[in-house]
Amino acid sequence: MSLSEVTSARTGVDSLWASLRVEAAAASAEEPILASFLNAAILRHDSFSEALVYRLAAKLADAQLDAMLARDIADSAIAGDPEIVTQAAADMMAIKDRDPACIGFLQPFLYFKGFHALQIHRVAHWLWAEDRHTLAFHLQSRVSERFGLDVHPAARIGKGMMIDHGTSIVIGATAVVGDDVSLLHEVTLGGTGAADEDRHPKIGKGVLIGAGAKVLGNIKIGDNARIAAGSVVLKDVPAGCTVAGVPAKAVGNCCPQPAKSMDQSFIDEGSAI
Repeated sequence: MSLSEVTSARTGVDSLWASLRVEAAAASAEEPILASFLNAAILRHDSFSEALVYRLAAKLADAQLDAMLARDIADSAIAGDPEIVTQAAADMMAIKDRDPACIGFLQPFLYFKGFHALQIHRVAHWLWAEDRHTLAFHLQSRVSERFGLDVHPAARIGKGMMIDHGTSIVIGATAVVGDDVSLLHEVTLGGTGAADEDRHPKIGKGVLIGAGAKVLGNIKIGDNARIAAGSVVLKDVPAGCTVAGVPAKAVGNCCPQPAKSMDQSFIDEGSAI
């Protein structure tokens, strides 16, 4: 990142953190029964990074990995790759902008399992890059058990990502997902065949993938493409194209930024891809 990009990212994180604290304080006054929880999760921390580590540790903790050890792991990952924090902030902003059910930053930070699973994946991905594969798999397994998502720690996922609802999302080991993508529930980015090779999809920037869609094989989905709910995609999709059906066929062009608008409407033009 350039100096200007780093400065912008830091400013964005600081602004989000200030807003999150305001929301937490207001919620604490509104619901005193949750005041202790909100203080522990947000208000007692000095930075977004500290609060994020605490929240992820609370979600990860189990009989094999207590909360303190989970915090140490997340701290190590962020120290090794500080961009994890800016990616998390970008993901929260994406959710707030794209999900009409989200009324602020507080909801994704505290409650949205798609957000939690994605941030834990970022920690697991750092572990994978450090050749700590067993611990990375432990985090993957914990996410799968707790949230119902299965994302291989080797998968590469960009920032500004929204995983809406999150239930039954599957992302394979050699999948690559660009920035500003939106995935709805039950999406699979899967492989074809059992060979140990590059076998999963490459998703471009700004792509919208509808609920239940299956994108299979080492294929490329171009920037700002849109995949309709329930589709099965087995071939490359050009940038800016909408595809639908089983198997998926081109049904026209889509809006300029489908992942941000979340517009899933289209006119079926019946053209083959």
